[in-house]
Amino acid sequence: MTSEWVPALSREAEDEALGDYDDDDLEAFTDEEPGAEEGELEVSDPLKREVKPRILLMGLRRSGKSSIQKVVFHKMSPNETLFLESTNKICREDVSSSSFVSFQIWDFPGQIDFFDPTFDYQMIFRGTGALIFVIDSQDDYVEALSRLHLTVTRAYKVNPDINFEVFIHKVDGLSDDHKIEKQRDIHKRTNDDLVDAGLERIHLSIYLTSIYDHSIFEAFSKVVQKLIPQLPTLENLLNIFISNSGIEKAFLFDVVSKIYIATDSSPVDMQTYELCCDMIDVVIDISCIYGLTDSEAGLPYDQESMAIIHLNNTTVMYLKEVTKFLAVVCFLRKESFERKGLIDYNFHCFKNAIQEVFDVRVKIQQNRKLLSQRRWSKLTMSNGVNSNPNN
Repeated sequence: MTSEWVPALSREAEDEALGDYDDDDLEAFTDEEPGAEEGELEVSDPLKREVKPRILLMGLRRSGKSSIQKVVFHKMSPNETLFLESTNKICREDVSSSSFVSFQIWDFPGQIDFFDPTFDYQMIFRGTGALIFVIDSQDDYVEALSRLHLTVTRAYKVNPDINFEVFIHKVDGLSDDHKIEKQRDIHKRTNDDLVDAGLERIHLSIYLTSIYDHSIFEAFSKVVQKLIPQLPTLENLLNIFISNSGIEKAFLFDVVSKIYIATDSSPVDMQTYELCCDMIDVVIDISCIYGLTDSEAGLPYDQESMAIIHLNNTTVMYLKEVTKFLAVVCFLRKESFERKGLIDYNFHCFKNAIQEVFDVRVKIQQNRKLLSQRRWSKLTMSNGVNSNPNN
């Protein structure tokens, strides 16, 4: 593999400036930088903290952005989100639950106009991997579509590589026909606006989501997959694994967030995905209760984690640990599961292949970091010589 998701490097002060502030902290987004000596976002300074690729959560107030983040990444009950206060400052969070799911989520308040001339919106979109715009399906979305168009067009000019995602949210209160009707209407309006602006090459991915079912997890899975350059390799490995094991469907899950980072090439059925999520919850819950002794300080999910569930339709669900963060969940027929020895051997080969994918990525990162360190060292020495007239 030659491609890699390499985060940009930033100044140390950015974490303090952008991590937690209110409306008075406008200097973090103004054109006035703290000082040239601290460097720009693109400066590859290995001695300073890395900034991971960003996923931006944007939308009007009360559209459900914070609720999405809390439910997906903090295991908050959907009913508890009813008591969340409206976001009035940018909330940034690192998501590093596995080496494939590694990014920052920035939750933007809906009331702040980031295109005001006093803001440096280019800095916001620079280095962004995906922009998720949340639209409240139970509200009048004319203003939301106008804001979406402005956001997408400005962001595209700064960074054409951004993946633009639209979550039509809170669809749990709508009928199936009404959901489809709203999706078609929003899709048509947004595309017409982009065509009128001469930006028909911009592609918007639109999802129907709700925190009260698994649709929000599946939508986030699709978003995250676009940010994983190893995705084709992972899909190919899963295809080889299931074709040689008599397996009908397989998912590679991030256990913590229940986001599936890859699956085989066959279509994904929503009910199948929900069963996988429920199985992961069962494994973690049972391990927490029975799997750890008082003397153990380990996690409820480790290299010994494995589960088999026989459904009442002759289908077997099989979960196996891949890494301390990843698991494979398979669906297969009962008669195919009789060859469990063959499946376990093929899984062992699959697990080793996944490890090789990790190793290649780590080596590339190490080589690039070493090269960056050498360049930074030369630059530092050069500056030191030039600044000392006695040398």
